[in-house]
Amino acid sequence: MQKKKFLVLFSLFIGPLLFYIFLTMGTWNSKTLPVLTKQVENINTEESFEKHYSIVCFLGDDLSASKTAISNLNEVIYKRFYKALDFQIVVILPNGMEAEIEALKKRLGTYTDASQWKFVFVSKEKLVTIFNSFDTPYMLNDQYASNYTFIIDKELNLRGRTDDEDTKDGKLYGYDMTSVAVLRNKMRKDIEVIYYHLKEKLKKEEREKNRGKVERLKEK
Repeated sequence: MQKKKFLVLFSLFIGPLLFYIFLTMGTWNSKTLPVLTKQVENINTEESFEKHYSIVCFLGDDLSASKTAISNLNEVIYKRFYKALDFQIVVILPNGMEAEIEALKKRLGTYTDASQWKFVFVSKEKLVTIFNSFDTPYMLNDQYASNYTFIIDKELNLRGRTDDEDTKDGKLYGYDMTSVAVLRNKMRKDIEVIYYHLKEKLKKEEREKNRGKVERLKEK
C-alpha cells in the first residue's frame, strides 16, 4: 500500500518536477553567451586579454571609493573561478596607483590565493581608449572608474546578454560590481555558461584525439 502511494505521488509531483529541471538544464546548456563587441583594445603589456577569459574592471585613482566593488568581485566571482582554466581578473588603473595596489594585493592575499588578480597601469589616455573600445552605454567617472565589470574572451570579444530582463533593449554589456545580486545571479551564471561550453569543447577534442589514435593503430 505504501509503495503504491509513493508511486502515485511520484507520478503526480516528483516526476514532472524532475522533467522540468531536466528541460531547464538542457536549455541552459544549449545557450552560448553572445558577443556584444568584437575585437576590443588589448592592454599590450606583460598581461594580455588573449588566451584568457578575463573579468575586466576599471577602479580609477580613488580606491577608497571602490572598496565595496572590490570586495564583492573577490567574494562572489574571484573565489569561485580563480582555479578555472585560463581565468583572470584584470584591473586597469591610471599610472601612479602602484603603491595603493601593493597594499590592496596584500589585503586580498590574506583571504585567498590572489595570483589571478592582474593589475595593469596605463596612461589615462590609454585607459579611456581601452574602455571606449568595449563600446558600451556606460561612462567612466571623473576618477577614471566604473562600477561595471566586463567579460572578455580569448578572442578579445566582449560577452554579455541580449535577453536581459532589466535593460531596455535586452543587452547587458557589463555587471554592476556594487550589487551582490547582479554578480551572483547574472555574472556568475554567465561565466558558468562559458566554462560549460569550454568543457564540452575539450571533451570533444579529446574524443577526436583518441579516435585518431585508434585509427592509426588499426592502419598498422
